[in-house]
Amino acid sequence: MKKTKIAIIGRPNVGKSALFNRIIKKRVAIVDEMEGVTRDRLYGEAEAFGRSFEIIDTGGIDETHEIPFAEEVRRQAEIAVEEADSLIMVVDGRVGLTTLDENVAHLLLKSGKPLVLAVNKVDNAHEEGYTAPFYTLGIEAVIPVSATHGHNVAELLELALTPCPEKEEGETFQGIKVAIIGRPNVGKSTLINTLLNEERCVVSPIAGTTRDAIDVTVEFDGEMYTFIDTAGIRRKKSEHEVVDKFAAIRTERAIERADVCLLMIDSQEGMTTQEKRIARMIETQGKGCLIFCNKWDLVKGFRMEHCKKSLELEASFLSYCPTLFGSAQTGRKLADIFSSIQEIYRELHKRITTGQLNKFIEKAMQKVHPPMLRGKRLRVYYMAQVDQKPPRFVFFVNNPDFMEESYKKYLVNQFRETYKFTGVPLVFYLKGKKQRLEKKESAYPPAFLEEDLLFAGEEVGSHL
Repeated sequence: MKKTKIAIIGRPNVGKSALFNRIIKKRVAIVDEMEGVTRDRLYGEAEAFGRSFEIIDTGGIDETHEIPFAEEVRRQAEIAVEEADSLIMVVDGRVGLTTLDENVAHLLLKSGKPLVLAVNKVDNAHEEGYTAPFYTLGIEAVIPVSATHGHNVAELLELALTPCPEKEEGETFQGIKVAIIGRPNVGKSTLINTLLNEERCVVSPIAGTTRDAIDVTVEFDGEMYTFIDTAGIRRKKSEHEVVDKFAAIRTERAIERADVCLLMIDSQEGMTTQEKRIARMIETQGKGCLIFCNKWDLVKGFRMEHCKKSLELEASFLSYCPTLFGSAQTGRKLADIFSSIQEIYRELHKRITTGQLNKFIEKAMQKVHPPMLRGKRLRVYYMAQVDQKPPRFVFFVNNPDFMEESYKKYLVNQFRETYKFTGVPLVFYLKGKKQRLEKKESAYPPAFLEEDLLFAGEEVGSHL
């Protein structure tokens, strides 16, 4: 059975996101003094009185249309009201009762669902007189709270949960986590809405509509996937608002949480410097990567093969990633996304035995011998896989300094040709004879990322 759902509703800038963060005990929703920061429905899990439940943060309902996307945000809030078991309406105790509060209360009372009125920004018992004007709204359960200081939040949750019968809870498996990453306005939210067949995210031709990182669960062919819709990462100098900086941080955290990243590119604009930076971020964090060239239905006069070749030339380090050309709007190639994700996920967890690796290195070195360096030649004693997700491999050699850049590249290309590891970044370590004899050494020897082909120094983990 699904968990009890509680939706937080109200006009803009009354503290809904601050209350959401307080309840889930994490800073997930972006909080800012500017109105209209939250736009999409944001879900979180919490526990109170030994009972788990789901909490939904919504954008502020504004019938004056003074904030961007007011109509779309209202529709998101209405969907949240419909799917919730219990509602919390938030008002600003310091501002007092407004006409917009009355309109929101009328909308929520019509739903017929359990409703609690939280009069926010009441920091202590001496300020509880702020609640008096709000009794005229006709909501029976009224409680003064402070989202910032936590005053009466437990009591608020008790009022919201009491009318809802407890549901049996089984283990929740979120499946493969997939972060949808890209520049603003490439179609990330449209993709989420098409996959879900519902308006889960606010979509607009205006870049930067999405700000929070939003998790949605999708089931396809009996497999579960959690898609994380993220805000578009702008260039540093384009982050004019504090909200944009927070959104970029949320996106970086979404990459950290994900198993696979779906990098979306606008087919009409192609690969930009910003996409290269994002792809580099995905690779250095060791995440699987799938490239989805969106809006392909709008491209005229270009062959798919030429576009794919162009992408490889622009960013050779993405040449190992599967590339799909489709449309989030029409649904073209969306089914192929799931099979590609499954393939990348399997490759992330693939393990090659030491015996297989030693046969590979012997064959590769017989095919092309290492170059002589100052009268000496590189010797590779053996090779082993030491980790998965991402796959990490160690070359045990006589001296790491004898590994020439060109020979590193040759070994990496041969390795890819033999074992593929589709959509997965690889990390290789070089361990010399002297290092093996030392008593104290770091967990990993000096390393090079597959595409960097550079040594990372003593602190190998610094760039992973």
